[in-house]
Amino acid sequence: MLTQDKKLLLIGQVTDLSGVPIRTIRYYESLGLLKSSGRTEGGFRQFSFDVLTRLAFIKRAQNLGLSLEEIKAILQVYDQGQPPCGDIKEKLEDKVLQIDHQIDQLLTLRSEIKGLLSGWQNTGSQQHEGTICPIIQNRAEL
Repeated sequence: MLTQDKKLLLIGQVTDLSGVPIRTIRYYESLGLLKSSGRTEGGFRQFSFDVLTRLAFIKRAQNLGLSLEEIKAILQVYDQGQPPCGDIKEKLEDKVLQIDHQIDQLLTLRSEIKGLLSGWQNTGSQQHEGTICPIIQNRAEL
């Protein structure tokens, strides 16, 4: 009797169980994030059940803002038999710093736009030579 660990999944079955499109699975394999366990006589990729865990991890890590390159580095640590949690913590701390920086930039931009809108005056149909919208361009030149 075959155990779940010995049974191999075809790529279509992996797609059905994971919700990850075949094209994405192939792409991840080309990047080294996944490894197929071989191919059928007809040339179809076969995967062990642990591919589902890897795909779930990849999706979650991407949702947290990690790049595929970062995820690959984490999976390489895992594949060497070491727990990658320390690496993940480091990357997530860096991600928080990046998000904080983006928030600061967005708040500055929001303030600038609100200031521009609060002093907005329609220039009517007047066309100023060399300008597209004088209000924006005059503010940008300050």
